[in-house]
Amino acid sequence: MEVCGLLLGPGDIVENLYPCDNVATDPADSFEIDPRALIAAHRAARNGGPSVLGHYHSHPRGPARPSLRDAAAAEPGSLWVILGDRDIGCWLAIREPSGSVGFEPVAFLTVD
Repeated sequence: MEVCGLLLGPGDIVENLYPCDNVATDPADSFEIDPRALIAAHRAARNGGPSVLGHYHSHPRGPARPSLRDAAAAEPGSLWVILGDRDIGCWLAIREPSGSVGFEPVAFLTVD
């Protein structure tokens, strides 16, 4: 089953991971963050809470690279952290000149 959740924090700093239920029709092969959790996180951000910076999810049987399905669901400007079967990748969703959504790799640092 794919795990998923939200990346929360101020500005462009992820301070919190918020695990969410995967409500996809086939959670073994895809993810869909529970809309109630997503709406609640955006509502909390509007009321002074941390911003929703993006999402994380797993590719249990594949690499930590965005899939075509990920590109179809991504909003430009959002971060995507993907946990692959052997690695972790961080990506920024961008609008391509063609109008489609693509991804640029983003380096990330962890702080204790």
